[in-house]
Amino acid sequence: MDLEKQPQQPVAPAGPAPAGIRASDADRDRIADILREAMAEGRLTAEEHAERVDLVYRAKTVGELEPLVRDLPAQGGTSRLHASPYGYGPEAAAGTAENLVAVFSSSTRRGRWRVGGRTNAFSLFGSVEIDLTEALFGQRLTVINATSIFGSVDIKVPENISLRGSGTGIFGNFEVDTLESADPEAPVVVVNGYSVFGSVEAKPKRGKLITNLHRQLRKHLGH
Repeated sequence: MDLEKQPQQPVAPAGPAPAGIRASDADRDRIADILREAMAEGRLTAEEHAERVDLVYRAKTVGELEPLVRDLPAQGGTSRLHASPYGYGPEAAAGTAENLVAVFSSSTRRGRWRVGGRTNAFSLFGSVEIDLTEALFGQRLTVINATSIFGSVDIKVPENISLRGSGTGIFGNFEVDTLESADPEAPVVVVNGYSVFGSVEAKPKRGKLITNLHRQLRKHLGH
């Protein structure tokens, strides 16, 4: 048999998953990443982002996920003309959120640490403190979901980043001091959540700038 004369069978290209198939964690994370990028670029408001992210993690099928990003460009579709002056590390891989929990206790995250894309803070008759003033941002957009019940969640950020938030205080306080950095490449921190007979506060820490850390790191590394 002359194999060279046999017609080659076409190979069907791999297409997107059928709309009715069950959504995986990877599917949800992919959509959440597109939403984070869209908010960082100003395509979505903090309220729109919070609403869509909530729907992402409620979705059961791939068909429920796709409409949430239908009006947005694919992740990485918009090029940036200028390199960031900030000390971003390598882009962090998509993964699970970091959880800070305080139940009749306290939980603190401060100092030099790498911030992931998502952090969940939960306080029940306790206190959670998140200090980002010396943190390394592995990505532009960081989302913190804060819940306080008869407790407190206190978040401090550098003065020269963008800080946004959306939440509710029920017989409590939910306060985010909105900041808009003059630099479009500055990190963006979004605080979402609610407090019940407690408090959630996110504010800049006076005198702390993210560029200060970048200079300290260069000195430490001998550059």
